[in-house]
Amino acid sequence: MRADRLIQVLLHLQSRPRVTAAELADALEVSVATARRDLEALSAAGVPVYPQPGRGGGWSLLGGSRTDLSGLTAPEARALFLLAGPGAASSDHARAALRKLVRALPATFRAEAEAAAAAVVVDREGWSAAGRVRPPEVDALQRAVVERRRVRIDYTGATGRSSSRALDPWGLVDKDGAWYLIAGTDRGPRTFRLDRVGALDVTDEPAVVPDGVDLQAEWDRVVGEVEARRSATWATVRVAPEHVDVLRAQFGRHTVIVDGGDGARATVRVAAPTPLDVARHLAGWGAQADVVGPPEVRAELARLGAELVVAHGRG
Repeated sequence: MRADRLIQVLLHLQSRPRVTAAELADALEVSVATARRDLEALSAAGVPVYPQPGRGGGWSLLGGSRTDLSGLTAPEARALFLLAGPGAASSDHARAALRKLVRALPATFRAEAEAAAAAVVVDREGWSAAGRVRPPEVDALQRAVVERRRVRIDYTGATGRSSSRALDPWGLVDKDGAWYLIAGTDRGPRTFRLDRVGALDVTDEPAVVPDGVDLQAEWDRVVGEVEARRSATWATVRVAPEHVDVLRAQFGRHTVIVDGGDGARATVRVAAPTPLDVARHLAGWGAQADVVGPPEVRAELARLGAELVVAHGRG
C-alpha cells in the first residue's frame, strides 16, 4: 500500500542523515525504481526531501535526523497527508500509520493534516476512458477543502448551460483519472465534474461543512445513483464463448456472465440506460449476437436494421 510505504520512507529518512535509493529499497523490500519514485513523490509534494548528487550522496530530510515529526511545517504536513491519505482508505496498516503520524504532529497542525488525509477519495472503476490530464483546479480545490474556504466557479452543466455558483467544498474524487468535486450548495450536496469548471476563485469566506461528513459514503451514494441510471435496461444476449471478453469490454461493469457456454453459445446479461442504448451497442454484432430479450431491445434492433436497409440497401 503506497500510503503506508510513503510514511515508512519518511520515518526511515528521519532516523538517518542520508540514505540512497538502493538502501531504502533494501530496508522496505521494494525495487530501487519504486524507492526512487517514492522519494521523488515526497519531494514533489512539498515534503522537504532532497537528493544530494555525487560520491557519498543520497537523499536527506532537510534539517537532519529527527526522532519525531515535530520539525514538519504546516504546509509540509498538509502536503504529506494529501499524498498519503487517498491510498490509506483501503489499508488498515496505512490508516494506523496515519493516526500515529497525526499524534506526532504539533497540535496546531493536526486539524489541517486530518482534513488533508480525508480530502480525496480514489475510485479506480472508470465510467469512461482513463488517462486524462489532471485538471489544474485540483491543487487549489484541495487547499480550499483543507482550509475550509468557500469557492466560486463558472460551471457548464450537462445541458450545456453555464452558470456561476458559490460552493462549500467537502472533498475531491479521483475516479480513474476523471476528477469530481463534492460540495455543499443551497440545494444540498452536489457533485461537479472538474472538466466542466471554468473560472475558479477560492474566497476568504469560511465554508460551511457539516460535522462528521463522510466523503467516501457521500461518493458511494453518488455512484449508486449514477449506476442505477446507467443500468436501467438489461438485455440477455447469446454469443460465442470467445466473444464474451469483447462484450465485457464494450459494456464494462454492466456485464454479467450467466452461462459461459459449452462450446456453442454463452449467455450474458448486459445493461445500458435505455433499450435504444443497448441496441446501439449490439447493432454492430449482426447475427453474431442473439438478443433473447427484452422485447423493447429487440424492437429497437429491428428498427435500427430497417433504417440501415433504407439508407444503405440496394434497390
